[in-house]
Amino acid sequence: MKKILLFVFILSARAGMAQQLPQFTQYIFNSYLLNPAVTGIENYTDVKVGHRNQWVGLEGAPVTSYLSINAPIGRNFIEGDATSFLAEGGINPSSRLFTQNYQAAEPHHGIGAIVMTDKAGPFTQTNVAATYAYHLGLTARMNLSVGVMAGFNRLNLNTQGLTLTDQNDPAITNGFNNSQWKPDVGVGVWLYSSNYFVGLSAKQILPQTYYFNNTKAPKTGSQTVPHFYFTAGAKLFMTDEITFMPSVMVKRTDPVPLTFDINGKFNFQDKFWIGGSYRHNDAAALLAGFNLSSLINVGYSYDITTSALNTVSRGTHEIFLGLMLNNRYKVTSPQHGF
Repeated sequence: MKKILLFVFILSARAGMAQQLPQFTQYIFNSYLLNPAVTGIENYTDVKVGHRNQWVGLEGAPVTSYLSINAPIGRNFIEGDATSFLAEGGINPSSRLFTQNYQAAEPHHGIGAIVMTDKAGPFTQTNVAATYAYHLGLTARMNLSVGVMAGFNRLNLNTQGLTLTDQNDPAITNGFNNSQWKPDVGVGVWLYSSNYFVGLSAKQILPQTYYFNNTKAPKTGSQTVPHFYFTAGAKLFMTDEITFMPSVMVKRTDPVPLTFDINGKFNFQDKFWIGGSYRHNDAAALLAGFNLSSLINVGYSYDITTSALNTVSRGTHEIFLGLMLNNRYKVTSPQHGF
């Protein structure tokens, strides 16, 4: 009797690496998705909407969409941030002058929320979470933030999209509890200054078991596992107004080995950026984006599949739209982020 292992495969297989949560090529532009300690890092309300269409051409490949919003709380930070600008804008946050004059941000709180959906084959996963962080200055030029995330994951199985070899397969009972909600918790820390950051976070740290049968017999369920992320980046000046920003993300999801992403982007003043990315044993990517105004920025990336899936995949598209609301200093790019 052949058991249905599609559930385990879909939740586990991400770019050939047993990763249950969605991956993002443009993580560097919204580190909030990976680390709750980034909540409220800027002195405006940061809203982002994103969409990722992975492995185009492969039926049932992952499609991910999200909406994230986070904002600071603390009058001293919002109205008197030591690194803020004149009311109508001033120093480019990507410039050498900004870095030379940088001072650690005032201690403050941050709150936020994320809604994300990820559809892969017959499975649709929805994540809803709230986040909180506290930022404090360790030195005159360096901040540390600590954050937490709490929410729920909903996993839905569309049995109409399954063709069972064995109609009596014990792993699935048609119509039984095909939509399940489970609690979710994450934590993170973020060390940052004007020209570097280091982050460490853990998501899905409460293992949960999903059953799609009415017996809940051993070996017929699938358990979620914690995901650990290490991220780091730096800002290197090519000229006074052009910077190169390398970054790395290392992921750990038991029981697979460590995996990593390497990014590099050139930032031209605070106007636009271009760059590239490499994901180990999976893809290489091209990135580009624009800071259109003090309200809107957009970014796009295209992944070229390098794994065995390149014979059936036409690559991966990812796009985001960012809004900087309550932007009292009219900055057109992040001050404390990258």
